[in-house]
Amino acid sequence: FTAMALSFEGRVVLVTGAGGGLGREYALAFAQRGASVVVNDLGGNTKGGGKSSAAADKVVEEIRAKGGKAVASYDSVEDGEKLIQSALERFGRIDVVVNNAGILRDRSFPRTSDVDWDLIHRIHLRGSFLVTRAAWDQMKKQKFGRIIMTASAAGIYGNFGQSNYSSAKLGLLGLANTLAIEGRKYNIHCNTVAPVAGSRLTETVMPPDLVASLKPEYVAPLVLWLCHEQCQENGGLFEVGAGWVGKLRWERSRGQIVRQKNRAMTPEAVRDGWDRICDFTDATKPSSVQESLQAFVSVLSQVDAGGQVEASPAAAAAAPSGINPSVAIGQILPRSTFTFNHTQCILYALGVGMSTKDPDHLRFLYEGHPDFSCLSHFGVIPPQAAFMEGLTSVPGLTIDLTQMLHGEQYLELYRPLPTSGTLTSEATIADVLDKGSGAVVLLDVNTYSGEELICYNQFSLFVVGAGGFGGKRTSAKSKASLPAPKRAPDVVMTDCTTRDQAALYRLSGDWNPLHIDPSFAAIGGFKAPILHGLCSFGFAARHVLKQFANNEPSRFKAIKVRFVKPVMPGQSLQTAMWKEGSRIHIECTVKETNDVVLSGAYVDLHQAAEASPEPPAQGGALQSDLVFAEIGRRIKEAGSELVKKVNAVFSWEITKEGRTAAHWTIDLKNDGGSLQKGPYSGKADVTFTVADQDFMEVVQGKLNPQKAFFSGKLKVRGNIMLSQKLEVILKDYAKL
Repeated sequence: FTAMALSFEGRVVLVTGAGGGLGREYALAFAQRGASVVVNDLGGNTKGGGKSSAAADKVVEEIRAKGGKAVASYDSVEDGEKLIQSALERFGRIDVVVNNAGILRDRSFPRTSDVDWDLIHRIHLRGSFLVTRAAWDQMKKQKFGRIIMTASAAGIYGNFGQSNYSSAKLGLLGLANTLAIEGRKYNIHCNTVAPVAGSRLTETVMPPDLVASLKPEYVAPLVLWLCHEQCQENGGLFEVGAGWVGKLRWERSRGQIVRQKNRAMTPEAVRDGWDRICDFTDATKPSSVQESLQAFVSVLSQVDAGGQVEASPAAAAAAPSGINPSVAIGQILPRSTFTFNHTQCILYALGVGMSTKDPDHLRFLYEGHPDFSCLSHFGVIPPQAAFMEGLTSVPGLTIDLTQMLHGEQYLELYRPLPTSGTLTSEATIADVLDKGSGAVVLLDVNTYSGEELICYNQFSLFVVGAGGFGGKRTSAKSKASLPAPKRAPDVVMTDCTTRDQAALYRLSGDWNPLHIDPSFAAIGGFKAPILHGLCSFGFAARHVLKQFANNEPSRFKAIKVRFVKPVMPGQSLQTAMWKEGSRIHIECTVKETNDVVLSGAYVDLHQAAEASPEPPAQGGALQSDLVFAEIGRRIKEAGSELVKKVNAVFSWEITKEGRTAAHWTIDLKNDGGSLQKGPYSGKADVTFTVADQDFMEVVQGKLNPQKAFFSGKLKVRGNIMLSQKLEVILKDYAKL
């Protein structure tokens, strides 16, 4: 084998029905690549009669003759515990189970006896269940397992004379699909193969020359790949034979709504809609119970809204009168405002996983921190109200918000976000795209502080079932997502979300009950409330900020992501990062399942030099200048006396509109005291940061200093107890 060959060294594999045909080929192939193999075969005939150790012993001898490791097992698959015990006693673990054992009792349906039916189900379906269940706990403990179920074309398509066999084989597919879901978080993968190969079972239904041509060696490579640790396939169904492999999936027609609100559903309505019900044009391909239920949620919504009998879920949403791009594009939604303070900034930081466990996070969680800041990607929060309130009123854009999914997101910042204030957002319909199965609405939102543009967002919103109106499929206005480099990531960072992550994140303003109400989530097809996509987005963005920008918000320029799959609260988010210049490509996955949740994503950073703040504008029309002028006068009059009483240096940073506007230093420690304007070169005992207006309210007694401090309006670093001595300086009317 080449250096890249798949190895099973250290793995223990159980193959049932391994005395001949496909099972023998599987056992030999696993052993050849280093696995320790339990060769199980009862040694009976094709109808389930008899018993012999010869078949299993012969395969074990073949493996050992080639230097491999193998042990025989002669028990029936109905004694599943014994089979797994053989593996544990001889090799100490079990990694792979290939459920291959089977028999035939072909009869036309009316001639099928109870024994014919029960024996087939006992060996194929119940036997696979018992063997797999016996291995399950071992696989869970070791956080690894690969399971193969064996279906057949008879189970997938049906076959004359095999009602017992075909029903058992399709039952195995259902079992495998559920095991794939339940085992995912333990790294246990379960897949199903429907092989076409020459064997004792197929020689009864195939011509001899075809049986000879369809060799088992043309099937085994697929099974080995599906069982290797590198393979992340889970819940798949594959037909394989003659050197060809194909994956199968379900297909569903668009269907037809055949009832109206407050009217009984009738068989005549079903009859009249039959052609549409059976029309597979532009069919959907649901891959989960959740996706399957989405159609029914859509139907309930449309019927409650007064949908017509002739409308299907797709057609109703895609009616020409519903979406008219020529009318919708360019429409400006009503302006929205967002007023916030440090509380919203901290809630958002907690919502995207920040914690006091990490000292670097404190600047985003504590309003009294000297460098208290708002996370850059908080920029997605203010504009959400712009479209949630106004999107349904846009001419030419009649859509059902219950069918709207967040497809992609782009955010660009033009300056760091303030930690408080009022922001105004204006949204415009940039484009409307026809994706066939749905419509994509590109919404551009500009957010302002006063007249200054703070940030720009582009929301890409996918409306399920709203396509088919004859529009274009792509847009030059769309902010493109980009694939990650084809190399190992430079950094991978993992964070575990909490069970209450969605409950916490929703406090930032996304009140969709899908993220908190189990019954509402069930209607949407989810087993539990899911995490907000923008919460996962927030985790990934701060991972980049920490790894490549030292948690400095001013370094953050832009971020683009595509939302792929939902995350369940409590799962771990893993962000892989690739640095290419000032752009960091990212891909976010759920660690427990390896499911990609954010793709085509990147963050653009400012270079460190660009991020340096502009020199603060000193002086200007500040009310506080008058107060400091008065302080200067008093120091001149009684400086030596004040030095004796105070003996401290106080530094002030006065801000206006979120930016530093002035620096003042009161030195009552040296000589006769002094007042200095501008940055202080020495070390102050206490440093205050406060907005000009808030400073005046504190000085005039309108704002209690303690309340100002605890609300984040007044920030203090250094020896906070010395601040009490400031009253000596302004004792006539100051509260500082």
